[in-house]
Amino acid sequence: MRPLAIAVLATALLAAATPGAGADTSTSAGSVAAPGPAVHQAADTQLDAKAIYFVSYDGLVNNNAFQKNGLLTYKGYQYAAWYTADRSAVIGRRALTQQSWQTVTLPHRLTADDSHNVISMGISRTDGRLHLNMDSHSSGFFYVKSAAGLVDDPAGHPWATGQFGAVQTTLDGLALTSQFTYPQFIATPEGRLQLSYRVGVSGNGRNALAEYDGTTWRALGEWSSATGTYSSEHGSSAARNMYLHGIDYGPDGRLQAFYTWREQSNAVMCASGGLTNHDTGYVYSSDRGRTWRTAAGAVVGTTGGSDTVAVGDAGTVVDPLNPDHSLMNQESQATDSAGAPHALISYVPGRFGQCTTDYVADRTKNGRTFHVFKDTAGTWKKTEIPVAPGSTQRSHLVFDAYDNAYAVMPYGRIVAASKSSGWTDWKTLYDGSGLNAFGEVVVDDTRLAQDGVLSFMYQRKSSGTTPSALRVVDFTLPS
Repeated sequence: MRPLAIAVLATALLAAATPGAGADTSTSAGSVAAPGPAVHQAADTQLDAKAIYFVSYDGLVNNNAFQKNGLLTYKGYQYAAWYTADRSAVIGRRALTQQSWQTVTLPHRLTADDSHNVISMGISRTDGRLHLNMDSHSSGFFYVKSAAGLVDDPAGHPWATGQFGAVQTTLDGLALTSQFTYPQFIATPEGRLQLSYRVGVSGNGRNALAEYDGTTWRALGEWSSATGTYSSEHGSSAARNMYLHGIDYGPDGRLQAFYTWREQSNAVMCASGGLTNHDTGYVYSSDRGRTWRTAAGAVVGTTGGSDTVAVGDAGTVVDPLNPDHSLMNQESQATDSAGAPHALISYVPGRFGQCTTDYVADRTKNGRTFHVFKDTAGTWKKTEIPVAPGSTQRSHLVFDAYDNAYAVMPYGRIVAASKSSGWTDWKTLYDGSGLNAFGEVVVDDTRLAQDGVLSFMYQRKSSGTTPSALRVVDFTLPS
């Protein structure tokens, strides 16, 4: 599955100065209270009048919420990547002061009607390159990088095909795996670029990392385990994969990851029509992804080592849930300005029954979204967001400069909660009705720290395989 206004700094692409950093949200005699959450629509621009459209796994290839980063901002310019109607991969850019986009079409076409085959982007600050990984689902991948310095001086570089290198099926010669899925680029605090990905397949895979130092890519290795036995009241499973809700550097330099497990065997479920996903877990790394620890600090895995993060590791589960509630994988996470980890998760609560038999129908009717976070005392807390998603799909979490939380829900709805309430006063700020969005949206996790704007990419509803408009909408937040 990338990133946010001081609050999230989710990718550390923005290690440079961040407006609003260190904002004091406390109040005292004679002081002014910090503002609560608010949104104001500022712009809605078109990337492509005819972007490719097909529904696969309940999603669109151009708009999966776990896509990191399909939309990103760096040094006053915003970048977007998508597939157009003839299946070609396209990259767009614009200055933040402009509403018009420049586009470059790459010499690659989408190979399958599979919504997993997203395009993800990253920036290596050490050499000013834009990197793209695309078109993979338990298969090989396609990789492109720009000329050095392209994103450091965008106004001084034409936006043209010649600014990008050849399409590769390795990372400059580094072959990772023949079963590659879910590319996520992450920038380290010192400016190296890391690539998170899954090795293997759904229900039997491992998470891994590679790293680029400005000259060379190298594999760091796998850090999660697919093996071991998991047992529920219904049965057991001997294989699984860890699905990340995100993997992001916080302001304290910790690499943080929330996740859920998906079991290979349906024997763990009450009914075969559900999802084998269970439990919300959390680990972090203080050494750039080499060693993984529980929230309490205990080491539970080493990247590239014999002991990786496993389903039975003590202290990793922060919100237990059995596989009978259609818990969604790859939802969202973010970090507030104090470095505290937060996540969004969604499932069918027990008040609607203890066994989902059709995860699409049950999640659409009774699914609910929850905010999970660790408070200053180190206690994990969970609040139900009182706005039903009404969808199988995912929401995305961001923070503003005052640590107010915003969940961008399916169809582009925005709900928010104030820090002053302890993030308990969730309410709808924008209902998304004017967008005619299909479902999930792709949020620019890097832009809030640039100019206090919440920006996301959405695609308009269509039918069958009729192309539709792909757009980016911007909302100003308190800053």
